Amino acid sequence: MRGAVIHAPGDVRFETVDDPKILHPTDAIIRTAVTCVCGSDLWPYRGAEPIGDPHPMGHEYVGFVQEVGSAVTSLRPGQFVVGSFATSDNTCANCANGFQSNCLRREFMSTCQAEYVRIPNAQGTLVATDEVPDEKFWPGLLAVSDVMGTGWWAADAAEVRPGSTAVVVGDGAVGLCGVIAAKEMGAERIIAMSRHETRQKLARAFGATDIVSERGQEGIARIKEMTNGIGADSVLECVGTAQAMQQALHTARPGGSVGFVGVPHEVAIGGQELFFSHVGLRGGPAPARRYLPDLIDRVLARRIDPGKVFDLTLPLGQVAGGYKAMDERRAIKTLLTP
Repeated sequence: MRGAVIHAPGDVRFETVDDPKILHPTDAIIRTAVTCVCGSDLWPYRGAEPIGDPHPMGHEYVGFVQEVGSAVTSLRPGQFVVGSFATSDNTCANCANGFQSNCLRREFMSTCQAEYVRIPNAQGTLVATDEVPDEKFWPGLLAVSDVMGTGWWAADAAEVRPGSTAVVVGDGAVGLCGVIAAKEMGAERIIAMSRHETRQKLARAFGATDIVSERGQEGIARIKEMTNGIGADSVLECVGTAQAMQQALHTARPGGSVGFVGVPHEVAIGGQELFFSHVGLRGGPAPARRYLPDLIDRVLARRIDPGKVFDLTLPLGQVAGGYKAMDERRAIKTLLTP
């Protein structure tokens, strides 16, 4: 089959790779319906993470079951399925506590920008829809496999409540999905921090009530000004940089909460700084599997449409162009069609 392989920073190629095979009885093979490029894929693409030997890329997927291992009894070939970027058995103690992304048998997906994909822990990871959804729903369901699930986790971890004020730091796909989540959870005021007009418009369409374009100390001051000098009840940190974390920590009110879901890069928080802030921090890889059934239902009921974060669609064979467009901020998120 064919799939995306990263060789070096800025060098993603679409080439022949080994066909996936059932390696364990708990595996399944799916035929990709649609896949995409994630903002986190840009870290190695930009050289901010080591690449090592050339290797496949991609961790977001929806598709059709092709084959299942002998231990997979809840899935059958032909079903349309949505999964998570972190696989889980959905039965261990961590899964039972709602943290499937820390499953004791977890494997992170990393080969999904391809025509076929092996899914470990398939029975616990994959959620089948009742029937094959119309193709118009595929982008939204694809978003649920990561960015919508991650945005939902950011809002959940930040303890967004009905009537609250939420700030979203980051206007990428996860941040925009965080706006959706904050609205669905009942936030009365949703402040999106964004400098890009097209993303600002989408944030407003998703439910943002205010836009703040300032960053750093100016951004913190602006949020404080808008909240009578106190800060926000909930802050969703959806970037992963040191500046984004500082903005998040210092725009939350005393007693408020920060949900941080951007993969941290050079982020450090001093103990004294955190101690005297009275701000709660919770984050990490999103337990997307916890939210899958609910989010799938919301998409199919047209209650939410996170698929709008895909503003560029390319054939899978042009995956390198998708990376380049996102790297140059010409696209929020690239949808790839096999």
